[in-house]
Amino acid sequence: MSVAPSVVICVYTEDRWEDILAAVSSVRAQSLTALETLLVVDHNTVLLDRLTKEYKETDEVRVLANAGPRGLSAGRNTGIAAARGAVIAFLDDDAVAERDWLRHLAEGFGDPRVLAVGGRTLPAWDSGRRPAWFPEEFDWVVGCMYKGHPGGRVRVRNVLGGNAAFRRTAFDVAGGFATGIGRDGDSRPLGCEETEFCIRLTRARPDAVLLMDDRAVIHHRVPAARERFHYFRSRSYAEGLSKALVSRSVGSGKGLESERRYTTRVLPAGVVRGLRDAALGRPGGAGRAGAIVTGVFAAAGGYVIGSVRARRAGATFSVAEIGDDTGGEGARHE
Repeated sequence: MSVAPSVVICVYTEDRWEDILAAVSSVRAQSLTALETLLVVDHNTVLLDRLTKEYKETDEVRVLANAGPRGLSAGRNTGIAAARGAVIAFLDDDAVAERDWLRHLAEGFGDPRVLAVGGRTLPAWDSGRRPAWFPEEFDWVVGCMYKGHPGGRVRVRNVLGGNAAFRRTAFDVAGGFATGIGRDGDSRPLGCEETEFCIRLTRARPDAVLLMDDRAVIHHRVPAARERFHYFRSRSYAEGLSKALVSRSVGSGKGLESERRYTTRVLPAGVVRGLRDAALGRPGGAGRAGAIVTGVFAAAGGYVIGSVRARRAGATFSVAEIGDDTGGEGARHE
């Protein structure tokens, strides 16, 4: 029998009101009933009040204020501290989960060595279809599973935070998500806080198993603004900046382990496919090949600049002790 997880959804803007309601509805419709759904509101009193009124008659949904500094990491840490479940799942506020999502995530914890299970995130394009130039190899740009990632149920270095579940004991061992790496309300689309956490977790528990199960599916909304080439380039650059911080925290060996295979095998194959499609007269082939090359250079540039800045300025971030009053302070890393 699968254990019923707590589900945490971090929210920050009223602009996603309908998305938030849809995300909660998809959790309430799961084949495995969640123990509870926690909506953590990131320093937005208007949204906090509105959601509190929306779910005041719904016992299984709790609305909380982020108890730490602004940002996704502190919001997640607030949810972890408040959750009652032995397993805590996370869902993006602009995604909807398929009916068996939670059941497939929970099944992975039948093995006591498993401390995290991630699922498959598919893009739901606002325009109704993928832009012809947008390479599937770069779907991580819009928070989704990319072409070339191993399928089935496989062991991975890290899971993706918007579609994943962790044992509560993982946070007892490794602390919470680090603030100062991922999104914090700034306009730049940073990320990688879950990568840093997963690497830190497996360092603390070398016997830990982290899984990806592609049967645990969610559909992640991609708004029109993120279907544009400008966002693609900006997000690729921001990923490089974030990876520089992760590497500073855990070392480039682990910090770039998966990326080496991706850049030496997956991306060259994608360029070849794009050029082949262009030669065959298929739409978007040249654009996809060009986008892959642009994305690589943008990410590499962000990594170099981020590394230089970190060395000069001494980039600082915090690892939360779950359950403290701040939700975002604890051991500091320079």
